[in-house]
Amino acid sequence: MRTDALEIDRFYRTARGKAAREMAIRRLCALWPNTQDLDLLGYGFAAPYLTAFESSARRAVAYMPAAQGAVPWPARDDGRAALGDETRLPFKESLFDRVILVHALEEASDLPRLLREVWRVMAPEARLAVICTHRGGLWARADSTPFGHGRPFSRAQLTRLLTDALFEPTAWAQALYTPPWRMTCGERSADGFEAVGERLYPAFGGLILAEAVKHVGAVRPGGVAQRVRVRALEGAGKRALSPHRKQTPAKKDAP
Repeated sequence: MRTDALEIDRFYRTARGKAAREMAIRRLCALWPNTQDLDLLGYGFAAPYLTAFESSARRAVAYMPAAQGAVPWPARDDGRAALGDETRLPFKESLFDRVILVHALEEASDLPRLLREVWRVMAPEARLAVICTHRGGLWARADSTPFGHGRPFSRAQLTRLLTDALFEPTAWAQALYTPPWRMTCGERSADGFEAVGERLYPAFGGLILAEAVKHVGAVRPGGVAQRVRVRALEGAGKRALSPHRKQTPAKKDAP
């Protein structure tokens, strides 16, 4: 059973939640410095992270699984949060240029089906960012936070999960080195722990971040590339280009 959305929302209003968001957002913004005119999807409980991109992106949508519940986002009247089945996303194929998964994989009931749906709604060459609890960090043991629930991941586990779902991991980072205690999650102390942690114990961050690119082909056991058939995986149909890419108009036949 997933952690309730209201409980996660309350967590992000605390010092620990603000520290977790800030440390992850730093890595995410360094990874994606320019999202102008791109379509973004946040799945799980990604609203606190989507806020960093909503002013530059062409469209940003927060989708929350029904088992978790939802909270309004953003706070203004033009709400862009949706609630529904995690294995049947209500979006057409090849729609999003960027997807962020937060509080998404740890408590999912069917990881392969979830990632298949995410793959389907992503445009060719679109990029996926996964932010999840790191198995080797202290936050995986803090059950008073949302990161202490469900299954944490190691880099090797996350790599297998992504490659099996036809994603190619391209970048890795860890964040949130401060211990999950209220007294260590103030702005100054959290920054200090982050600076020291990256230098002295880089393998023990509380969060693991992975970027992956959508594959549009499958690989046979012998290692020979093979095009994916439409029946095998949805989303291999009409190509969706990001708004900043221009299509060359078709030439008209001479009279």
